[in-house]
Amino acid sequence: MKIKRVMIAAPKSGSGKTVVTCALLQVLKDYGLNVAAYKCGPDYIDPMFHEKIIDVPAKNLDTFFTDEEKTRKLFQKSAMKMDFAVFEGAMGLYDGGGGVKKEGSSYHLAEVTKTPIVLVVDVKGMGRSIIPLIAGFLNYDKKHLIQGIILNRMSKGYYETLKALIEEELQIRLLGFLPEKEELHIESRHLGLFLPDEVNHIKEKLQAVSELFLQTVSVERIKEIAESAEELESEEIAIKETRIESYGDIGHVKAVSDSRPTIAVAKDEAFCFYYADNIHLLEEYGANITYFSPLRDEKLPEGCHALLIGGGYPELYAEQLSANTRMREAVRSAVENEMPVVAECGGFMYLHSSLKDKEGFSYDMAGVIPAACYHTGKLVRFGYIELREKQKHFLLNGGGIKGHEFHYYDSTCNGADVIAVKPVTGKEYACIIENKTQWIGFPHLYYPSNPAFARAFIDKARVYQVMI
Repeated sequence: MKIKRVMIAAPKSGSGKTVVTCALLQVLKDYGLNVAAYKCGPDYIDPMFHEKIIDVPAKNLDTFFTDEEKTRKLFQKSAMKMDFAVFEGAMGLYDGGGGVKKEGSSYHLAEVTKTPIVLVVDVKGMGRSIIPLIAGFLNYDKKHLIQGIILNRMSKGYYETLKALIEEELQIRLLGFLPEKEELHIESRHLGLFLPDEVNHIKEKLQAVSELFLQTVSVERIKEIAESAEELESEEIAIKETRIESYGDIGHVKAVSDSRPTIAVAKDEAFCFYYADNIHLLEEYGANITYFSPLRDEKLPEGCHALLIGGGYPELYAEQLSANTRMREAVRSAVENEMPVVAECGGFMYLHSSLKDKEGFSYDMAGVIPAACYHTGKLVRFGYIELREKQKHFLLNGGGIKGHEFHYYDSTCNGADVIAVKPVTGKEYACIIENKTQWIGFPHLYYPSNPAFARAFIDKARVYQVMI
């Protein structure tokens, strides 16, 4: 399968990857190309910029979450009808799980998908020292994937001075530069960039960035690099999973209908962190997906059979969430009536009795969990994990499922029904409130790492559909 593709990566976070990626996506879209975006790693916000503002399909790919073969298949499945694919790297090019593992790194994803790399180097405050920095990255590039360099935060005059020197010494193409300008900066907060809707005039800003990008960077050379990407061997790209006939301990009621249960997904400004492949997998395995807003709606969608409440920033909207008493009561009532529910991070926070924000104000939440959630003032848990059930409720094949944590809030009841294992250190800790119909906790899950989870969730929704 021949797919034109390129990865935008960098030596470290904060080098300008997102700005370059967004500018390139906008330019390619303006050229009339059918383009898709891929974010390396577990980040939610960058794909939201790609999809919501530039209006291109976006998803995550992560070689910690899925092995090399499945990662390749996931990419091919989504990119097969596209003219062009742009990958945005994460952190430094070679930084994987725990900052040290190969898996989860941008480089490993590029290696697995045979994607050439354009390295964005922030050179503010540097001169000739740029050369040994770039040389080190090229030397460590055993697969020779780095095919071009963009220098960020550099003047036109200085770029012209250094360009010939760098190309002569390192035999690498310089594709252009970006000057240091305020409009090339996107604000960030503790979980990453501000959400697209929170940035004033973001569409106009990115359009201006793309116009500047065309003036200072050779898009034609980037296209040539993308066109040079190796052809990927055609593979069977359907993700197959043996149907789970057992319904665990959900009861003796067995769903006999092949009808599609409806999963209601919370989605608004407060709950917006979802992996596209998670939603796609639920649909592929037989669920109808409908969306609702815990901020604005007063009741759950009619005829829904399960709830999925993802992460986001509920702490920023705690007063509004608390004021919507009808929705809080509807969610609590549904869960008490054993409607299946999966809630992650922000969704977990919402299901508490109360949430105390960083200013110390406490707000009533849905009251499913008789506990308090509160701001700690520091990063509580961060990084990749693999989760194993103590009792089989959602992972009926006995395997684990991979996920990620990144939160500054904690709970007086984090749960103890699942064991989380850190991949580098092997450290273990208990988490997740789980039973036959509930999976509620801080970790964000990536369902394709063990599709049995998605299947079990749908089966539980189908059982509920039959019982009501």
